[in-house]
Amino acid sequence: MQVLLFFLLLLVYLLSLTGNLVIITVTLLDPRLHTPMYYFLRNFSMVEIGFISNSIPNMLRHLLSGQKVISAVACFAQLFFVFFLGIMEFCLLGVMAVDRYVAVCHPFQYLVIMNDQRCLWLVLGCWLISFLFALPLNILITRLPLCGPNTINHFMCDSGPLISMACSNTWLINLIDLILATATLFGTLVIVVASYIKIILTVLHLPSAKDQSRAFSTCSSHFLVVSMLYGSCIFAYIQPEQQGHLDFNKEVSVLNMVVIPLLNSFIYSLRNKTMQEALKGICDVKQQAVERALGQQLTQEVNNRPSC
Repeated sequence: MQVLLFFLLLLVYLLSLTGNLVIITVTLLDPRLHTPMYYFLRNFSMVEIGFISNSIPNMLRHLLSGQKVISAVACFAQLFFVFFLGIMEFCLLGVMAVDRYVAVCHPFQYLVIMNDQRCLWLVLGCWLISFLFALPLNILITRLPLCGPNTINHFMCDSGPLISMACSNTWLINLIDLILATATLFGTLVIVVASYIKIILTVLHLPSAKDQSRAFSTCSSHFLVVSMLYGSCIFAYIQPEQQGHLDFNKEVSVLNMVVIPLLNSFIYSLRNKTMQEALKGICDVKQQAVERALGQQLTQEVNNRPSC
């Protein structure tokens, strides 16, 4: 079973990695995609790569070797990046929702409002907020006295399993964990919902059904990703501790760590016509370059062939 899980997880990891790398590469190479929307999407894909690479390679090593052991330093480092990159994802989803709101509701001022400098500051703000939210909780958890046995009821180092191993009273750190999770999830969710309400109201007032369809299509991919990610994380983190809570968290974490990153990359690439056209254009250019190189090589061989 472990061998089967290893190859299945490896396949999903490689597909997720490839899908997100394709998004990053295409948005960098195609000048048509040098817009705020794809700038944020590129950053989101980079965060997704870091998020899945934080835990899945270690899971693969455990499945292959059968030795499910992790050092304390590696465990707390993994915990920090789970917090940091997870919060970063939600911050970027909020920024991307605001970007879609400006694009749909203020199309003529879009490039002025979402200029390069503002986009850069928005991304830097997401990094800073994520760091400031993740670091204090991580420090508090590392200072907890663990009585043993040091067995983590999870496939990665997450806050819930580590706090449950502590000997001391953990009500305060549980409260802080809940407050930070609630602030992250619902704080960014309010921004997303408010943006989409404004978008829907604006689109419904458009005179043409074609314009309405085009406007909704630009937001549909982002809305799908938001629904999956928020839904799973709210069920996992915004609920009181109870019997079977950690087992349920493991199941939801598989969805967050393995399934959703894979779906995200395909949703943003396969459902996006501009991305499809850009990818096709890059493939055509590469094919033409290969054909040109083969033609030049063939011509050179003919010219170098000795005459009769």
